Amino acid sequence: MSTKPTTTDLEWTELDQRAVDTARVLAADAVQKVGNGHPGTAMSLAPAAYTLFQKVMRHDPADADWVGRDRFVLSAGHSSLTLYTQLYLAGFGLELDDLKSFRTWGSKTPGHPEYGHTTGVETTTGPLGQGVANAVGMAMAARYERGLFDPDAPAGESPFDHYIYCIAGDGCLQEGISAEASSLAGHQKLGNLILLWDDNHISIEGDTETAVSEDTVKRYEAYGWHVQRVAPKPDGDLDPNAIYDAIQEAKKVTDRPSFIAMRSIIAWPAPNAQNTEAAHGSALGDDEVAATKRVLGFDPEKTFEVADEVIAHTRKALERGQAARAVWEKSFQQWRDNNPERAAEYDRIAAGELPKGWQDALPVFEPGKGVATRAASGKVLQALGAVIPELWGGSADLAGSNNTTIDKTSSFLPADNPLPEANPYGRTIHFGIREHSMAAEMNGIALHGNTRVYGGTFLVFSDYMRNAVRLSALMHLPVTYVWTHDSIGLGEDGPTHQPVEHLASLRAIPGLNVVRPADANETAIAWREILKRWTKEFGKGAPHGLALTRQGVPTYEPDENAARGGYVLFEAEGGEPEVILIATGSEVHVAVEARERLQADGVPTRVVSMPSVEWFEEQDQGYRDSVLPPSVKARVAVEAGIGLTWHKYVGDAGRIVSLEHFGASADGKVLFQEYGFTADNVAAVARESIAAARR
Repeated sequence: MSTKPTTTDLEWTELDQRAVDTARVLAADAVQKVGNGHPGTAMSLAPAAYTLFQKVMRHDPADADWVGRDRFVLSAGHSSLTLYTQLYLAGFGLELDDLKSFRTWGSKTPGHPEYGHTTGVETTTGPLGQGVANAVGMAMAARYERGLFDPDAPAGESPFDHYIYCIAGDGCLQEGISAEASSLAGHQKLGNLILLWDDNHISIEGDTETAVSEDTVKRYEAYGWHVQRVAPKPDGDLDPNAIYDAIQEAKKVTDRPSFIAMRSIIAWPAPNAQNTEAAHGSALGDDEVAATKRVLGFDPEKTFEVADEVIAHTRKALERGQAARAVWEKSFQQWRDNNPERAAEYDRIAAGELPKGWQDALPVFEPGKGVATRAASGKVLQALGAVIPELWGGSADLAGSNNTTIDKTSSFLPADNPLPEANPYGRTIHFGIREHSMAAEMNGIALHGNTRVYGGTFLVFSDYMRNAVRLSALMHLPVTYVWTHDSIGLGEDGPTHQPVEHLASLRAIPGLNVVRPADANETAIAWREILKRWTKEFGKGAPHGLALTRQGVPTYEPDENAARGGYVLFEAEGGEPEVILIATGSEVHVAVEARERLQADGVPTRVVSMPSVEWFEEQDQGYRDSVLPPSVKARVAVEAGIGLTWHKYVGDAGRIVSLEHFGASADGKVLFQEYGFTADNVAAVARESIAAARR
């Protein structure tokens, strides 16, 4: 383990220290004004955050989206003022009034940082540990981006070389997701990732001795990280010189991610509140805020006090950013001149466009043949991989089952990995058995930009991923989850592996599009639509979850209306439909067989395949009514899961063939028979609905 170097080239003036202390009193004032929040960590972390934003990171506050910038992730999102005060001081667009409106309606400074809401915020954080995994994903994306555009440049000499910085707290490192992500980061040897740990020993319940006794630094050593511990000043304050030196040391280590443990005192230098759990999540109180200001040499009678010379000093970050960008632009132009083909590819990808003719690569599957939709998805990915170089992804150790291997000869692994397909810029990601961090890493990859990512596991394990999936939707991120083994049809593995409530539960997440294709051709159309929705012409992105079968299902003629979420797969014969059968996924063919029985009995029956409720709801009312005419009251929804989704579509006279209990260990065909997912049962239920509609 490294310790702080004995020398430093950090330029640190009285104005710098005054700016740090200004950030502290602003944090205390902002929480005191609104009456709630987390002041303590923002106060103690101010030297570290200031050092990053003013002395270390390459960024341009005038253009927060500059592609050559370093990224900063505040995993300890509850301490949002750690970030907001630095964005204000550096000139990213926040002003004093924004800090005064902290955590209030319509402000730019919500309780936790929100991507897309506040300029300079790289990711939405709050659920602890998510930011650590986001940062790991960003570091992975940075490496893959370099491989796309400048793979042969010496280390540190490409315009695509940059660092990912992350500040995490005790809570972040206690959450299991950070352990998953940190393990992968060490395995991947992500030398562009630097994690600073705020080791303040305090959580909501008090001293972390209540819950933690491990040696966290040694844990990160075991993960394969380069680790350092920096001591505070004698008075307990964080030492910016020590932090700066540790960061510079970390930058020299290119074959491992770096972990910097910063021993801090929460709420330093509040005379009575420092080192207390109360300072973690409560306002300090007027008296304690005033006392803190006296310690720091501020007027206790003033609030939100910022000296003119301080803000003039910190806003020089704008000049430094402009200069850094000018240097980068020169390097970038030189790269463009030397790599015209890669530059053209970069321009296309940066513009959010797909290659010309990419849709021609999509396979069309022969009708009639039984194909599992997971297998069809795998063929689609392999076909698209050949023409969309920015598309990459993998699985949580289930690639053979998920069919998510885009290129068997190219694995995203460090160069010294012993596997023959190892390639630091490889196409196939091996996330390991780490579903939760996989989802959050995918978020980080998407946030980083310039690549398109997917990741797979079994649908039942989406439970492990849910928090990160929710954040995908909250941030409108274009990531794709490939969830296979989507029903009791997976068979003998039994109820632990058979998703029942998952489809309805995932559809309940606002902004997540769940797509459960009926067959191979719907699967290809679904992938095409998902990729189209990743382009900038669709505006805000959205995550998608593909729910795919393990078992083979009949293949039908492709219908472009599948991209509209719901469509008429088979029309009623012999007149207007008396009943409509609505189904998704592997149950569509059951509905089709039930239609044949009903039609044979003279009952005109329409079958509607609805691969995506969300896409269907986007359509205009006229289209939706053309698929589900309001005049047809007899309706049956068929899906091998709980029926929560379908009540609004079937109405009072409608019926739902669903599964309101867990499955069992048996062959999938047996389970479908035993639980009523048969043509005979669906036809019988349809007759019940017809009778109810006539009453």
